[in-house]
Amino acid sequence: MKTWEKLAYSFGALGSGVSAYAVQTYIVFFYADVLKVPIELIGYSMIAYGIWNAINDPLFGYLSDRTRTRWGRRTPYVAGGFIPLTLAFIFLWIPPFRVMDGGYLPLFIYFTAMMFLFDGLYTLVILNWTALFPEMFPSLKDRSVVSMWRQIFGNLGLIIGVALAPMVYGKLGWGAMAFIYGAITAVALAISLAGSREIGPRAGEEPLNVFPALRHTIANKSFMTYVLASMLVQFTFVLIMAMVPFYAKYALKIAEDQSTFLLGAAFVVVFLMLAPWMRYTVKVGPKRAMSAAILVFAITLVPFAVANNLTTGIICGAILGLGLAGLMLLFDVLLADVIDEDEIRTGQRREGMYFGANALFIRLGVSAQALVMSQVLKASGYNPNLAVQPPSVETGIRLLMAGVPVIALVLAYLVLRLYPLYGENLVKIKHELAARGRSGVEG
Repeated sequence: MKTWEKLAYSFGALGSGVSAYAVQTYIVFFYADVLKVPIELIGYSMIAYGIWNAINDPLFGYLSDRTRTRWGRRTPYVAGGFIPLTLAFIFLWIPPFRVMDGGYLPLFIYFTAMMFLFDGLYTLVILNWTALFPEMFPSLKDRSVVSMWRQIFGNLGLIIGVALAPMVYGKLGWGAMAFIYGAITAVALAISLAGSREIGPRAGEEPLNVFPALRHTIANKSFMTYVLASMLVQFTFVLIMAMVPFYAKYALKIAEDQSTFLLGAAFVVVFLMLAPWMRYTVKVGPKRAMSAAILVFAITLVPFAVANNLTTGIICGAILGLGLAGLMLLFDVLLADVIDEDEIRTGQRREGMYFGANALFIRLGVSAQALVMSQVLKASGYNPNLAVQPPSVETGIRLLMAGVPVIALVLAYLVLRLYPLYGENLVKIKHELAARGRSGVEG
């Protein structure tokens, strides 16, 4: 593919990142701390949201694999879904209800319904956009390069959606932020369509029926070891992102807009480290690179337990980017190898099912994060209606930033040790794919 096509396709990461990271980081803070919905209800809502994801992710992936149109399997969903996705994102931040005299039920119902709608549309669009990746870029070199570009644009989405958000909503309001970020999402996904090109299934290739497809997916050792490690890492990442506004306000005791500097430092380092992680991945392989990134990320979380002002917070944010860059680069690279192995076993290209099942586990991790976060905050005595929180709240917040995430990352590292696609085994798969007409061997 031409360089401009690779860049255009990768640009979609900006749109997917701005919307997803803004929601992951600020939606709980917005509805709990700003709008005063009880934190435990937010946690329960996220559990229901996880069950919804357990249904829609593999279902939409299966639907994508079975779709046959003259425009392809994946791109029609991206083209038809990105505008509704944008609108759902905007309406999530401009609720028509407020907590009045303790009556929070209408706002809680609205939050739950809009989260379901936003996530369903996000899954439909982004799953199909992501599923194009292993098909369009079969070699490790191309995958590493395109993944780097995707993470560069995704990192820009992180900076806009997370680091700059306090400045945007602080000066313009939450509603204005919703419209600005919604517009960025729509434009970025529209540009990505210009660089999207489907190879599609080979002649005579029929997708598996839904239950055999799901059974083959779940029974795949490579996938399960990857996805369990990925779920634990995503649990950590989402937990940290959701905790940042609470950590800045109640642990560092800085102004809301100053958290921009803490997050900005992390993402600047991520940007600088993407190319070194790409070269390291090509040199040692995805499994070893991912293991190293997990360990680095875990070590760099520890200082958050003691940071106590803006300066130390910025330092913590900067060193956090060292491992975060590798994790962001490698998620889809490993999953693409799993999909290649599955083609050898089944004779099918089932990107949709694998990305759908992967999203299922990731969303379960997101729901677990929301439950852990809400219950720890509640147990620590957090109450958004108090002018001053008790000291135990700061302890709980630091535990959620530097204790729980490190435990999850250690577990992820141990699970990833069982991942079988590396070394000669991976080379053999690439050569067999090349023999079948998929140019996945290194050039």
